Amino acid sequence: MRSLLAFALCLTLCGQNAAADAPVSHRVLGADKGRLAIVEPDGKVSWEHPCKGTPHDLTLLESSNVLFINADREVLEVSPAGDIVWQYKPQPTGADVKKIEVHAAQRLADGNTLVAETGNRRLVEVDSKGNVVKSIPLTIDKPHPHRDTRMARKLPNGHYLVCHEGDSKVREYDPAGKVVWTYTLDLAGRPEAPGHGVEGHGTAVYGALRLASGNTLIACGNGNRVIEVDPTGKTVWSIEQNELPGIQLAWVTTLHALPNGNVIFGNCHAGEANPQVIEVNRDKKVVWTLRNFETFGNSLAAVHIVDAKDAIR
Repeated sequence: MRSLLAFALCLTLCGQNAAADAPVSHRVLGADKGRLAIVEPDGKVSWEHPCKGTPHDLTLLESSNVLFINADREVLEVSPAGDIVWQYKPQPTGADVKKIEVHAAQRLADGNTLVAETGNRRLVEVDSKGNVVKSIPLTIDKPHPHRDTRMARKLPNGHYLVCHEGDSKVREYDPAGKVVWTYTLDLAGRPEAPGHGVEGHGTAVYGALRLASGNTLIACGNGNRVIEVDPTGKTVWSIEQNELPGIQLAWVTTLHALPNGNVIFGNCHAGEANPQVIEVNRDKKVVWTLRNFETFGNSLAAVHIVDAKDAIR
């Protein structure tokens, strides 16, 4: 493992920049090809650590430790030296639970960690000793240990915003687990099609963020698009599959909402002809992309743009 000098968040990839008058470059933490990696603006890897599977959530913490999901089964926190300093592995809550996966983990302001447990169909908040201190039941229409949830985030008001891949829904829950808001994805006028790449199309939602405006930004997964909806569910802004010049969207995943209004999103399974991560402004102009198939592959689902310190993610 390479030493992590200045692990203090120095990473972005040599992004291709369509806005030559306003160059943008980011430092990126991502996971693919069996490892976590931090990539600097010059494209060099400054730190790496083994990782099983392709995590659907990860974060470079203020401590410089990395919080990530390992093998879809557990949440680990590792130090810059690679030592495991915290871990949590969900256990079945009943005899009917045959498999559990984890697809979301968020370090909360109080030091606890929010974990979404598929199979158990719940969110939990876990303390620094690995004890569950709060459990929030989830509404699941089509239970499946791999598809119950994707991205989940605790909101400033204490509610929880959860993406349900199998149900094609984004739900907001109150602290007791009551659903207080739902958005259901549709096919946006296109026929459903099989496949993980640009040829596939469906309603398997991946990510959602609640913006300061009260609107919700949604990474539509294999819906091949990013949308912003208001509280009534009306789409007020979107990026469609073939709307960006020279780019096709496939499985749209990770999200960052930057203070300047720009949106960064993942473009997983899109093939080497397309960037893996894209930043656009509100005029839908591409201002930065990440295309690094040496460090990451075609299954890069989760990234943390670590220099975007004030982003909602």
